Amino acid sequence: MSNAIKPETIQVIEDRHSVKVYEKGYVIPQEDMDLILSAANAAPSGWNLQHWKFLVIDDEAKKQELLPIAYNQNQVGDSSFTVAILGDLEANKNAVPVYDALVEAGGMSAEIRDTLIGQINGAYEHPGVARDSALSNASLAAMNLMLAARALGYDTCPMGGFDHKAFVEHFNVPERYIPVMLITVGKAAKPAYASGRFPLSEAVIKNSF
Repeated sequence: MSNAIKPETIQVIEDRHSVKVYEKGYVIPQEDMDLILSAANAAPSGWNLQHWKFLVIDDEAKKQELLPIAYNQNQVGDSSFTVAILGDLEANKNAVPVYDALVEAGGMSAEIRDTLIGQINGAYEHPGVARDSALSNASLAAMNLMLAARALGYDTCPMGGFDHKAFVEHFNVPERYIPVMLITVGKAAKPAYASGRFPLSEAVIKNSF
């Protein structure tokens, strides 16, 4: 990464904090919403299966319906919109269109495509692989979303505290997907609380424990 880009990227990371008080009624332009979601969609994923769906809740009535499901956390009602990050439990089914496109573009042989699809489907036969992959890969997309929002001058808050079962039922989420987190997006009306981090000396272990 060039010196011209790296400091700006790191600054965005350092500037991102979880904001819980938003300017109620502030509308993020569709163009900016699309940029944020495109950045989320550009996240890396295992086998490039893209284990996510983004359920955007920006309708005022729907936001009010979400509020009790999110235990009446005000940021859900006051932010511009909330994105439910959903993990794909059947992401192995994405392999065929993803790799067929590569074969058609000349970036992969049909033989390699068939081998990879066989490996993926074999992996998905093991208990826990589908769920673990859905959670970890969808979380990569979630982080991209939050950093993109900050880069555009908006604020976010990832939320794991909500009734997952009620969310699935109320918003008709297909069985293929599991809620990973909610992310509110908007303009801060009040700065985020300062949050500390452990020093690298406590967070980093080199080579082995």
